[in-house]
Amino acid sequence: MQRDHMQERGSPSGRPGCEAPVASPAVRGSNTRHRWVALLRVGLPALVVVGVALSAVSSAGAASSAGAASGASSKSARVSSAKSGSASGAGYGSGFGTLASPRRANHKGAASPITTLALPKSYIAPGRQLFEENCSACHGPGALGTSRAPNLVGLGAATVDFWVGTGRMPLADASLQAVPKPPRFTKKQVLEIAAFVTSLSRVNGPGIPVVDLKGADLAKGNSLFVLNCAACHTITGSGDALANGYVATSLHPATATQVAEAIRTGPGNMPRFGPGEYSNKEVADIVAYVTGPIQHPDNAGGIGLGGVGPVAEGFVALLVGVGGLMLVAFWLGDRS
Repeated sequence: MQRDHMQERGSPSGRPGCEAPVASPAVRGSNTRHRWVALLRVGLPALVVVGVALSAVSSAGAASSAGAASGASSKSARVSSAKSGSASGAGYGSGFGTLASPRRANHKGAASPITTLALPKSYIAPGRQLFEENCSACHGPGALGTSRAPNLVGLGAATVDFWVGTGRMPLADASLQAVPKPPRFTKKQVLEIAAFVTSLSRVNGPGIPVVDLKGADLAKGNSLFVLNCAACHTITGSGDALANGYVATSLHPATATQVAEAIRTGPGNMPRFGPGEYSNKEVADIVAYVTGPIQHPDNAGGIGLGGVGPVAEGFVALLVGVGGLMLVAFWLGDRS
């Protein structure tokens, strides 16, 4: 009877009298510690290897992206420029193309890729009314400036068009940094305000640029952007934080006209690049690079992750890749 009883309680192997051993809590805790030790032995070296590999890949990816842009053929440059420059020639959509002045030749006799939008005198009167209703409280009735806002006389139409057309102005709180937002005015109203402000002075700053990107050089634009713009706007044009709470805004929503205006007028903390620093051809090259590869990147290596750069991409790869490796290592250790 005792044998029969033992057979009924037999082990899973079916052999009588051999019950399955039950590990004590101390033994189970020791096994768990061994698993974690095995996990760390596998996971830590893997983390180091993957981190080094990702650093190399990120550096190579950044270099290859710059090299790809620098080595772009003239045909691809014309194609990318045509995509981003088809609307920039008109500058302000249908109905405003007739405002552009004729092409002006440079000192070599070649046509300049940037012309200036000619604002009709009929825009001055409605522009005065719009200015008095929306801008004079800070800039004064004659745009001469007050303690709250600077003098606008003589700055030029490009300055007014950039600040008002990007929604940076009007600004509710003069103590805050002006950031892009949906503009309060229509495109025509922006031009009317610009026409009024420029009418207050015989000598003005840069006019509203109309950029022709058909002959732009993407390689040259990439080189100029990396040397002079990427430090603040980052290599991907996503923008970054600056000193004293200021921010270099993202370039992704900017139009060709707005990029050229920013280069020539230097809004906010941005330096101003006049004709002595950049020729019209060089400005067009930068505009083509920003509105082309920057705003429409070719993510040949996979998911772009918002174009925030190799550091964030490497972090995501570390989190997913190494995290997955550690889970696999723990699973293998648990099975053993």
